[in-house]
Amino acid sequence: MDTYKIIEVKESVFADNDREAARLRQELKQSGTFLLNLMSSPGSGKTTTLLRTIETLKDKLRMGVMEADIDSDVDARRIAEAGVKSIQLHTGGMCHLDAGMTEQGLREIGTDGLDLVVLENVGNLVCPAEFDTGAVKNAMILSVPEGHDKPLKYPLIFTVCDALLINKTDVLPYFDFDMDKVVEYAHRRNPKLEIFPVSAKTGEGMDAWCDWLRRQVKDWQS
Repeated sequence: MDTYKIIEVKESVFADNDREAARLRQELKQSGTFLLNLMSSPGSGKTTTLLRTIETLKDKLRMGVMEADIDSDVDARRIAEAGVKSIQLHTGGMCHLDAGMTEQGLREIGTDGLDLVVLENVGNLVCPAEFDTGAVKNAMILSVPEGHDKPLKYPLIFTVCDALLINKTDVLPYFDFDMDKVVEYAHRRNPKLEIFPVSAKTGEGMDAWCDWLRRQVKDWQS
């Protein structure tokens, strides 16, 4: 009878990526640059939320943004027009970024003189959560129209994130969205998760989110 080996390729790939991510974080620490990995599903208002964040923080922090998409440069152009350094990353059809891809983007944008770099990851609640990008913190956006049951359906992304922005609170009256339930479900996955109800459209709640982010950058640089 023939014998054969079973090789856990996925585990090996993740292990290699985790080592690369840890090295990248150490380099970012030495340079004093804070990298935030921002994730969400398509249509959650990720870019609009990021623009509001830039508006609040660009006079307080030196910022750069890496926009990751399968194709197009629409978002990178919008970010550049907001007055911060921006580059577009095309993933060639891949639904996530890993540490190596992130490092390549950081080399291109250049971290010298930047306090905060935001990686706007590919719109997806599954694949991006599986790969450590080397970011100091992970944040995600869940919009009201998506429903309050998402922490039950997509547990990993809530587990790996440090902050959750619940966006589009301005449309709460029009959707069957239970804020208490989503907080309960999210904390069931991750008791330490910081939760910020926000409206990127009106600006409601953005100050609390930006204050949290600014504190994280300050702590990283101290």
